[in-house]
Amino acid sequence: MKINIFWFRRDLRLNDNAGFHAALQSGNPVLPVFIFDTEILASLQRKDARVEFIHRSLQNMSRELQKSGSDILIKQGSPEAVWKELTATYDIEAVFTNHDYEPYARERDEAVSAFLSAKNISFSTYKDVVIFEKQEILNGSNLPYTVFTPYSRKWKAMLEEKGLPDYPSETLLNQSCKTPPFSFPDLESLGFSPSGLSFPEAKVTDTLLQKYNETRDFPGIAGTSRLGLHLRFGTLSIRKLVARALETNEIFLNELIWREFYMQILWNFPHVVSQAFKPEYDKIQWVWDETLFRKWCEGKTGYPLVDAGMRELNATGYMHNRVRMVVASFLCKHLLMDWRLGEAYFAEKLLDFELASNNGGWQWAAGSGCDAAPYFRVFNPELQMEKFDKQRKYIRKWIPEYGTPLYPRPVVEHVFARNRCLEAYGIALKK
Repeated sequence: MKINIFWFRRDLRLNDNAGFHAALQSGNPVLPVFIFDTEILASLQRKDARVEFIHRSLQNMSRELQKSGSDILIKQGSPEAVWKELTATYDIEAVFTNHDYEPYARERDEAVSAFLSAKNISFSTYKDVVIFEKQEILNGSNLPYTVFTPYSRKWKAMLEEKGLPDYPSETLLNQSCKTPPFSFPDLESLGFSPSGLSFPEAKVTDTLLQKYNETRDFPGIAGTSRLGLHLRFGTLSIRKLVARALETNEIFLNELIWREFYMQILWNFPHVVSQAFKPEYDKIQWVWDETLFRKWCEGKTGYPLVDAGMRELNATGYMHNRVRMVVASFLCKHLLMDWRLGEAYFAEKLLDFELASNNGGWQWAAGSGCDAAPYFRVFNPELQMEKFDKQRKYIRKWIPEYGTPLYPRPVVEHVFARNRCLEAYGIALKK
């Protein structure tokens, strides 16, 4: 019997899923598939909590699909090898999936598409993880926006014009292939073990969203949504979240638009993965000091807000958004270290790591990105602490030795660091 396949990747939900909805309407029974890509897994630590989160999300999906007599087939290997196996096992007419925008994913999908095409199997991809993508939003010269504010205005105007589509894939699960349950690999068989970290829920209250602009900058209170992990792996629909943001808080909506802004930057300017968005910033003479970098990683710089943030990250896989900016600025401008070092550390530790946002945030902190602000913006960590953690609630939570002789002295003096930064940047940008 001919079947179609839906390939889940970073869209781990059965509801409001654009590509899955298209597959379920295609006429043939649909086999849901997920591939644990060994090329990605090989670069991760054994206790990487993100693999655990994916594994748990797939278990939830499997249980839900089994209620309709179906299941999701879990495979492990390189995508091309897995697709060779699948095409040898099943009579496949078409493969459906959702777009992915990162360079590795684009190469992977091109290779899989070519392989399937050679076997006369169609490969269709759909927009699902963003509202607008690629070059849907262009400026008056038909070029991608490189500044956020005009991009966000155009984004909102287009949303008002087009509205939010709805893909009720959850209503069509009976179109999935009828199959006995597949064997489900345990975490250990994938080469991983439990991380011990907890994951935030995929929901947020209206009260938090309504007060978001008042609370989001204060790390000592629960004032942010903590939904980044769910957007990263698609366990939450961006369309449903945008609909709620439109009803509750424009500042929260802007944060969702920032995510899409950085995604279209990554798509249109892929050089940002390894180079500065503004090429002249690659002329900066960065400093390398292994001891200082290790102190930054461990939260032992003597700057409490920086240290609390790094300790929160190391302990939980999360860091408050305001603190991320201070921590990143400190590495690039106080320690004058290459932003790529910090970006890689965050990529290893953050549960909600997403290449586009992580890269965009770090380049923003370094001044090398598409932010219009001049490079001489240097956060003062002490002033940031006074403004956003005046009662030291956040700092005392993560630095129990704060205020005692056990807490280290600052590794660098602020005025000296700022002047050194401005001098190094100034020399590079005059070249």
